[in-house]
Amino acid sequence: MPDAVVIGAGPNGLVAANLLADAGWSVEVLEEQPEPGGAVRHDQGVDPAFVNDLFSSFYPLAAASPVLAGLRLQDHGLRWSHAPSVLAHPLTDGSCAVLDRDVDATAASLDAFDPADGDAWRRLHEVWQGLRPDLLDALFTPFPPVRATARLALRLRAAGGLRMARSLVLPVRRLGEEEFRGQGGRLLLAGNALHADLAPESSGSGGFGWLMAMLGQTYGFPVPAGGSGALTSALVRRLESLGGRVRCGQRVERVVVRGGRAVGVRTAAGDAVRARRAVLADVSVPALYGELVEPEHLPAQLLEDLRRFQWDFATFKVDWALDGPVPWQAEQASRAGTVHLADGMDELTRFAAQIAMRQVPDRPFTIFGQMTTSDATRSPQGTESAWAYTHIPHDIRADAGDEGITGDWTAKDQELFADRVERQVERFAPGFRDLIRARRILAPPMLEAMDGNLAGGAINGGTTAMHQQLVFRPLPGTGRPETPVPGLFLASSGAHPGGGVHGAPGSNAARAALRRNLPPGLARAQRLLARRDRTGTRR
Repeated sequence: MPDAVVIGAGPNGLVAANLLADAGWSVEVLEEQPEPGGAVRHDQGVDPAFVNDLFSSFYPLAAASPVLAGLRLQDHGLRWSHAPSVLAHPLTDGSCAVLDRDVDATAASLDAFDPADGDAWRRLHEVWQGLRPDLLDALFTPFPPVRATARLALRLRAAGGLRMARSLVLPVRRLGEEEFRGQGGRLLLAGNALHADLAPESSGSGGFGWLMAMLGQTYGFPVPAGGSGALTSALVRRLESLGGRVRCGQRVERVVVRGGRAVGVRTAAGDAVRARRAVLADVSVPALYGELVEPEHLPAQLLEDLRRFQWDFATFKVDWALDGPVPWQAEQASRAGTVHLADGMDELTRFAAQIAMRQVPDRPFTIFGQMTTSDATRSPQGTESAWAYTHIPHDIRADAGDEGITGDWTAKDQELFADRVERQVERFAPGFRDLIRARRILAPPMLEAMDGNLAGGAINGGTTAMHQQLVFRPLPGTGRPETPVPGLFLASSGAHPGGGVHGAPGSNAARAALRRNLPPGLARAQRLLARRDRTGTRR
């Protein structure tokens, strides 16, 4: 009998399993899919000579994460690779905003839109440099991050106090208007906000866009060399070196509760897997509380709140094998790993408004990945392994275009919308479609079939909007990994701090499980040691 059973071998589940194994626990990870990784996997399914990431690709949060840094995955084969530039946002007039790891290069790009905007970017970067240590500490530690928040409050005061706090909760459209005279800086912030489900007019989208842009400025948007699954492979190898075990093809259908405590799980095959100390669930919040745990073990208020849980936008993705580099009209985009495609702020707002009205967007804001540009091992020399994704409503009522896409995602719907995505790319890269050797379409039902946590194609474990963050994530009053069932811990992106590949929800769940299983004296000693670590004191 293992000390812990982890449901799900996504990055959070594997991080949790590794940390428990570091503490000397025996750990068994059960994964529904035939291979581990969750939304961190790659294959060669588009063309045998091309490596395509199935889901996520670029990992600024992983590069910034002290959780992943502490695992030293480089000792288990992980290598990071960077494109020459981090991100580009071209416009149809040939101009282009570029985010580069060199702040002066970013500033020079924005000066082309207005001579004052490079210095405006430097000012935002200076604020980030002052806030970064405590902001990341608050982001990656369990909620509420009391000490990190106290230190962050002091730094905020030095950075302008309430004025800076106000900037962080602004809609990204307003923040961009206040900080920049030209379009370039505004688009870098707004495009990054729309990596989540935050429209340009959403409260807090300014802070999120600024955070993502500054992560890119400092850490880049790196990719695992060889494919995104290389990150998963390193986590699995590390776990197995500690005696942990990952079993794939094992769908868990029930958390077993006896005497008011989680004592194991039951699989779809009818097998019972007992856990001596804890069960950790790297699954979506609706799956955990709506399927895996029987309702009699949960408070009525939680079940009522579960009805109000909001997913983030659905996702539609296309993968390509291209016979040559993308023929961008704006040459600067050819050097970026990530390219944002929308012809100005108003087009971003229009896109978000169409989703809010439950329409299939007619000019979808597209996030485009140039993977061979980022990692030369992804395809033969002179070619490009590429993908694009865009957001769509979960419940589609109409097509904002004129093609009658229904949202049933039949083969016809999929082909029509993939063609629409390609036309969006063509607006900025004339001749793009002539380079397509092969393509693969991943509509919302397929994304969910390949990873049950991506319900309806939602990729962030729930909306990033302010009403479902911090103490409200995943449900009001449940901001920590502990659940109402003793011995059961939420270890997925449904928990604070949310989506992205950084391992924090898995780390927080593992540490909570360890605390609950320590004798009182040792628990207090562990808290003191953790406090010393956070303040930089050597142990």
